[in-house]
Amino acid sequence: MINIRRAGERGHTQLSWLDSHHTFSFGEYHDPAHMGFGTLRVINDDRVAPGQGFGTHPHRDMEIITYVLDGALEHRDSLGTGSVIHPGEVQRMSAGTGIRHSEFNASKAETVHFLQIWIVPEKSGLPPSYEQRALPAAARGGLALAASRDGRDGSVTVHQDVTVYAGDLDGATSVAHSVAGRRAWVHVARGSLSLNDHALSAGDGAAVSDERELVLKPNGSAEVLVFDLA
Repeated sequence: MINIRRAGERGHTQLSWLDSHHTFSFGEYHDPAHMGFGTLRVINDDRVAPGQGFGTHPHRDMEIITYVLDGALEHRDSLGTGSVIHPGEVQRMSAGTGIRHSEFNASKAETVHFLQIWIVPEKSGLPPSYEQRALPAAARGGLALAASRDGRDGSVTVHQDVTVYAGDLDGATSVAHSVAGRRAWVHVARGSLSLNDHALSAGDGAAVSDERELVLKPNGSAEVLVFDLA
């Protein structure tokens, strides 16, 4: 079974410096029918104006993944971490017992476009931690492991039974991924593709259950995230 969540159906926050679309309920956008999918709680598709961003604010008991599509995002937190995240990299922050952080567009001239993803951890009260890694070359033309429960193959570690794959697919590529006995959420970050013959475009998402396999066929090119869920 595949249920499509179209880009235009998402929640929307528009500020002078922020253009954000919410796949699931977030902040002032509340939709009881879209509170998350399994342990996947938030996918925010954010564009932040040059030199602007989210000031220091707290989080608790959440696994937060940041995936930059265009531009550069500057991160600082109460652990003393300071970094800049670029396309081709993935960041994981475990809020655990409590962490404060800020996120700002690192450029004074260009918009930064990124996805912020929240996953409910397997237990509360974990120690806060931070991790940032480059995606492997397999992300070009296929699905590369971006995040996993055991941090295998150079992926960031997520404290939940979730595996996240990222792919930058082109028209010559058709990718298959087994989901037998699992559920999945597919998010098209940009471009367009077919998912088991369902047409998806940038910003679209798909809830997958009771399927044995995902077959992703780009229409020209597409950047996609696949969340493999218990």
